[in-house]
Amino acid sequence: MTAEMSVPSTALLAGADRDGSNYTARHLLVLEGLEAVRKRPGMYIGSTDSRGLMHCLWEIIDNSVDEALGGYCDHIEVILHDDASVEVRDNGRGIPVDVEPKTGLSGVEVVMTKLHAGGKFGGGSYAASGGLHGVGASVVNALSARLDVEVDRGGHTHAISFRRGVPGSFAAIGPDAEFETGGLRKVKRIAKNRSGTRVRYWADRQIFLKDAKLSLDNLHQRARQTAFLVPGLTIVVRDEYGLGEGGSKGEESFRFDGGISEFCEYLATDKPVCDVLRLTGQGTFKETVPVLDDHGQMTPTEVTRELGVDVALRWGTGYDTTLRSFVNIIATPKGGTHVAGFEQAVAKTMNEVLRAKKMLRVAEDDIVKDDALEGLTAVVTVRLAEPQFEGQTKEVLGTSAARRIVNTVISRELKAFLTSTKRDAAAQARVVMEKAVAAARTRIAARQHKDAQRRKTALESSSLPAKLADCRSDDVERSELFIVEGDSALGTAKLARNSEFQALLPIRGKILNVQKSSVTDMLKNAECGAIIQVIGAGSGRTFDIDAARYGKIIMMTDADVDGSHIRTLLLTLFHRYMRPMVESGRVFAAVPPLHRIELVQPKKGQDKYVYTYSDRELRDKLMEFQSKGVRYKDSIQRYKGLGEMDADQLAETTMDPRHRTLRRINLSDLEAAEQVFDLLMGNDVAPRKEFISSSAATLDRSRIDA
Repeated sequence: MTAEMSVPSTALLAGADRDGSNYTARHLLVLEGLEAVRKRPGMYIGSTDSRGLMHCLWEIIDNSVDEALGGYCDHIEVILHDDASVEVRDNGRGIPVDVEPKTGLSGVEVVMTKLHAGGKFGGGSYAASGGLHGVGASVVNALSARLDVEVDRGGHTHAISFRRGVPGSFAAIGPDAEFETGGLRKVKRIAKNRSGTRVRYWADRQIFLKDAKLSLDNLHQRARQTAFLVPGLTIVVRDEYGLGEGGSKGEESFRFDGGISEFCEYLATDKPVCDVLRLTGQGTFKETVPVLDDHGQMTPTEVTRELGVDVALRWGTGYDTTLRSFVNIIATPKGGTHVAGFEQAVAKTMNEVLRAKKMLRVAEDDIVKDDALEGLTAVVTVRLAEPQFEGQTKEVLGTSAARRIVNTVISRELKAFLTSTKRDAAAQARVVMEKAVAAARTRIAARQHKDAQRRKTALESSSLPAKLADCRSDDVERSELFIVEGDSALGTAKLARNSEFQALLPIRGKILNVQKSSVTDMLKNAECGAIIQVIGAGSGRTFDIDAARYGKIIMMTDADVDGSHIRTLLLTLFHRYMRPMVESGRVFAAVPPLHRIELVQPKKGQDKYVYTYSDRELRDKLMEFQSKGVRYKDSIQRYKGLGEMDADQLAETTMDPRHRTLRRINLSDLEAAEQVFDLLMGNDVAPRKEFISSSAATLDRSRIDA
C-alpha cells in the first residue's frame, strides 16, 4: 500500500468525512535524501531478508569491481569481521576527496549521502560499469547503523564515518560507540603512489529481519563468477565471523586468467561435442540522453554509444541449456535484450546453414530456439556505457539496441564456425548441427504423439493404468495424487483416502534410475511411463504444467532406507523430466510416523494414541510422560512399513489434510540440485563412493534395521 493510499484510511479512522473532503495536501509526506531509502528499502534492495542483506554487499563490491574494469584495480578483499560487520578493500584510485562545487561536500560525502550521485553518469570516469544508478553506496549507508570509509589518495589516508547516513566520527569500534558529527578528515600520511578504498559497515538491524544473514556460499559463488569475468583480478574472501560449515572460519582466493572461456568450461557438466567457441565483436548505436550543459541545464542530446559483445559457448551431449548473461560483469538472471538477440541469432544462423547444407529435408520445418540451444553452455557478456536496466536490482537489460548488435555479431561469428572448411572445426560443426536436427525431430514426434492422444474419443482417453485409483473431483487445485510404495500399502490407502479428491498410484519397488538412462529407456519403463501418463502433462521439453491432472503429487513411501531410496529415484524422475512441477512447489513427500504409543486411561481431551516420527522424539515423549506421570503401555508399536498401519491410523497420521505433515520439495538452487543428483544417481561411481565413505562416520547406525 502506498503512502498516499494509507493516509485517507487513517484520516477516516480519526473521524474524516467518507467523501474524503478532509484529505488535503498537508496529509502528503515528502521524504528527502536517505529518508526515502529507510522508509522503503524494498524499492532499492528488493527485500529486507537475507537477499537484501547480500544485495547491499554486492553494491559495495561492484564499486570496487568497476575500478578493476577500468584497469585501475587488480586486488579486492572482502572481510566478514567477527563483530558482524563487513569490509571491502580495493587498490583502485580511491573515491575523490576534493570538494564537489555544487554541494560544497567532499566527493566521499556526495557518493555516500546523495542518491543518484557518482562517477558513472558523465561518461568520463567509467567506460563501462556495474553500478549505474548512483544509489548503491548511498543506499548501503542509509541502511547501515554505522559505515566507515577510508580513502588512500594524494599522499594521505582520508577517513569519515556515518551513523544511519549522518556524517561524523566514532570514538571506538562498533555501531554503539559515541558519535560526533563532522566531515572528511586526514588521518595519516602515506606514499604518494598508494591508492585505494576501504568501506566497512554494520547493517542496521532496525531495517533487516532478525533472521537475515549473509551466505558464504553465495559470496564465494559471486566472487568466483566475477574473477572469471575480469581476467587478472584477484578476489579474496576472508571469513572471520564463522559462516562456514560448522561455524568454521577461513579464506578463499579467486583468480582466473582464462576469462569467460574458462567460465564456460567450469559451468558445463556434460561431455563436449565441440571446443569452447569465443565469439566477439562490437557495434555502435545512437540514443538521446539528457546532458548537463554549461548553464547547468539538462539538455536532450544525441550521443553515439559503443557496445562490445563477448560470448563463450560450447555444445555438449546433455539436453539442458545453461546460459549465463552479464552486462558490465553484472549478472542479468532474467535475461534481457542481449539474451534475446543471442538466442535469435543462434536459431536463425543454424537454420540458414542447415538449409544450405541440406541437412534439413525440404518438407521439414525450421528448427526452433530450444532445438538449437539443447545441450548448450554459454556465457553472454556485453559492455556499454549507461545501459538501461529494469529496476535497481538490474536483473533485466532493457537497452533495445543490444538485441540488434548482439544478433549481428553472433550471426557473423557463428556462421563462420558452422561453415568452416578446417577439418576439426568442420567435424565439430557437423556434430552440433546434427544434434539440433535430432532435437527438432524428437520434439515434433513428441508433439504428434501428444496431439494423437488428445484426438482420442472420451472412451479411449480413459485408458489410464488399471492400477490407478482415481479421484472423483475434476478440480485440479484441490486434487492430490499419492504415489504409493507397494500393493500392500495401496489396500490400506484405498480405505484411508478421501476418494473425492485423493487419487492413488502404486509402484512396484524401485523404479528406473533415469539419471543413468536415456529418454527411450525411461519411456519404456512401465513405472515411469505410468507416472507420466497419470499426471498427463508430458515430459521433458514438451512438459506442460497447465495440463497436469493433479494439484499436488505426494510420494508416500516407507520410513526406512528402501523408502528413502525410492523417494530419491522418484525425485530424480521429477527433476529431470517434470521439473516445472518441482519448481512450482507441487511435489511433496508424506511423513508417516515411526512409532505409536498407547496411553493407559487417557485424561479427558487427551488422545489415546500418540505418534512420534523419530527415535529422538520417542525418547523425549517417553521422558515427558514419565515426568508428568502419564501411564502408557510398554508394547510401543514400531512401524516398519505403511502396510502395517490400519486405515484409520494411516488416514489420521499421513493422509488426512487436517492432521498430516507434508514436506514440500523445492528447488532454490538449481545448480546445487543438479550436482547432488549427478553425485547420487549419475554414471560416475568414484565421487559417489567417496561421498559414502566420508559420510559413513556421521551415520546413526540405530536407524538401520538389522
